[in-house]
Amino acid sequence: QVQLVESGGGLVQAGGSLRLSCVVSGGTFSNFGMGWFRQAPGKERESVARISRSGGITSYVDSVKGRFTISRANAENTVYLQMNSLKPEDTAVYYCAAQAQHVIATLVTSYDYWGQGTQVTVSS
Repeated sequence: QVQLVESGGGLVQAGGSLRLSCVVSGGTFSNFGMGWFRQAPGKERESVARISRSGGITSYVDSVKGRFTISRANAENTVYLQMNSLKPEDTAVYYCAAQAQHVIATLVTSYDYWGQGTQVTVSS
């Protein structure tokens, strides 16, 4: 059974940084394209960043380009999201997700496995 566990969320002031981690177990990590999503209260879940199996392909939603970086360490079964220059509008629960069907994917429905989420709160 594939399990994903996120960590690294917290409360930070605007302009600060956080690094989220997601450890995957129960499957072959290098077979999964990975994604980070976020969901703010009253809003739909939004794809923030995606990375291919090897890490050679990444993409981002426009609102985080230049501020967030997705990366992965296949030897450690871990995907990261480095978040810099955080803004209050980045406040949300952040989820990592895994999928084995596509090189990279942006749709919630493309992902097969999900973590439980970690709260990120950015104060102004």
